[in-house]
Amino acid sequence: MHAAVIHRHGGPEVLSYEEVPRPEPGPGEALIRVRATSINRLDLWARSGPPVPIFPWTEPDFPIISGSDCAGEVVALGPGVTNVHVGQRVVLYPAIYCGTCDYCRAGEQTQCLDYRIFGEHTDGAMAEYAVVQANNLLPLPDHVSFTDAAAMPIAYTTAWRMLITAGQLRAGESVLILGVGGGVGSAALRIARRAGATVYATASLPEKRRLAEEHGAAATFDPSAGPISEWVLEQTDGRGVDIVVDPLGATWRESIRSLGRGGRLVCCGATAGNQPQFDIREVYQRHRRIIGAPMGNWDDFTQVMRLLFAGEITPIIDSVFPLERVADAHRRAESRESFGKVVITV
Repeated sequence: MHAAVIHRHGGPEVLSYEEVPRPEPGPGEALIRVRATSINRLDLWARSGPPVPIFPWTEPDFPIISGSDCAGEVVALGPGVTNVHVGQRVVLYPAIYCGTCDYCRAGEQTQCLDYRIFGEHTDGAMAEYAVVQANNLLPLPDHVSFTDAAAMPIAYTTAWRMLITAGQLRAGESVLILGVGGGVGSAALRIARRAGATVYATASLPEKRRLAEEHGAAATFDPSAGPISEWVLEQTDGRGVDIVVDPLGATWRESIRSLGRGGRLVCCGATAGNQPQFDIREVYQRHRRIIGAPMGNWDDFTQVMRLLFAGEITPIIDSVFPLERVADAHRRAESRESFGKVVITV
């Protein structure tokens, strides 16, 4: 089979489109004919190495095949699999978990003591075929494209967890999204608008700000133009927002200052830095909360996917590339111009 293989860290040029052996499913596993995947920060970091230290971080055992999002068809089953059948269209929940620890039994798979991610800690979906845990497969209706399905799992499950499950967003509240052009940022925009929130967003380029407003943001801001919190307070008549979606990390000081009393800062990453400087009195004296939300559990995944199936949410897709152009897809995803998800068809 063909796959996009990474033999060493580096730029997009280290991605090699080559022939590799087709994997075979073991007990509890299914072999998927991958039809589409999409690029997340995990894929960029698998190729380049993380820009800031990640805890925990294990250097990969090259060669590796990345790709955490996966939509395709079941072509073979390992022993003991009964929840899906050969020929079925499916989309994958990309968490890997033990299923027996207290966290798994409580339905919090991403808090598993042995939590891993498909395509980061295992070979992933940047290939014609991939072996996955069969109990993580959700049937995909015929009317939903593989492209749309593959854009959803990591980014939209994470944004749903941040805003709905952890952030408890309610209709009529306000949300600030930092870095709205990214996968999680654009997903948060879709989800917040569906929930009936007023959305404010930051983006560095005029075209990204225009697209954010086209997709429902009430107002947008260039973060290089001045303090984000001052702009937010101007937009909200001095009140601040109810929720800040911050996947960046280094921006926490401005994120906290942008919150109203009782506001919630929800974070899922540290793409711009992992040691922010801020005054903790600005948190507790105004009853603000800081909530970590790295991806979401099975329930979060199925809830957001069923919204896709019902036509209530569609992913914002920037561009689509065939697998043989995976290096170009990485360049696009890393560019400042991309807005939304970069999808790869297989």
